[in-house]
Amino acid sequence: MKTLITLCTYNEVGNLKGLIPDLLALVPDATVLVIDDNSPDGTSQLVREMAGADNRIRLIHRPGKLGLGTATLAGFRFAMEQQFDLLLNMDADYSHGPQYVPQLIAKMPECDVAIASRYVAGGGVAGWTLRRKLMSQTINLWARLWLGLKTADNSGSFRCYQVSTLKQVDWDLTVAKGYAFQEEILYRLRRVNARMCELPFVFEDRRYGVTKINLRECVIAVLVILQLGIQNLLRYRVGLKSA
Repeated sequence: MKTLITLCTYNEVGNLKGLIPDLLALVPDATVLVIDDNSPDGTSQLVREMAGADNRIRLIHRPGKLGLGTATLAGFRFAMEQQFDLLLNMDADYSHGPQYVPQLIAKMPECDVAIASRYVAGGGVAGWTLRRKLMSQTINLWARLWLGLKTADNSGSFRCYQVSTLKQVDWDLTVAKGYAFQEEILYRLRRVNARMCELPFVFEDRRYGVTKINLRECVIAVLVILQLGIQNLLRYRVGLKSA
């Protein structure tokens, strides 16, 4: 299967030096695509240098911070245009352990979306404060309530997708620009009856840099999920691609 691994980055140069070689050692036939929002720490320059030495590494350099949602969508469009079979998206800071990547890929014959889940038996988080745990659990409960999702972990970005299923969704209708995009992805894939499965993993603290998650992003996520839920109830802009 032709596999693309996408990493959306802003100031992740310290992590990518090790993460990209680790991923290619685990999945040597994969292509790694970094979507960088003009990181001032030299992330794009590092990836250009690595790509010059290894044609399995690719870069999309964007002019500024345009949001995690649009970066993820740029990866989707690249995978669809370049005719990849699978797209695996993960964080670039080692919070998503690369050792789980082969497990997610191996699950794909059984489902359209394989989710690395913190909230199924065997999964978990390491090093989180009580406040961060409550924020995450609240967002997931809110998403299940408003979007009709049955999966336990809807806010994480560590997932593998069948690209053929991504092609069934009209991504031009997306609402979220930031972290709420993760819930919106599953909502829109549910609309095309995507088969979803969850595999346990343990989320760990990033190795370098600082987290970009804050209370403001969580509030925005709550509002976006509410907006999508109302659209769903009204059967408005549900995002199904016409035949």
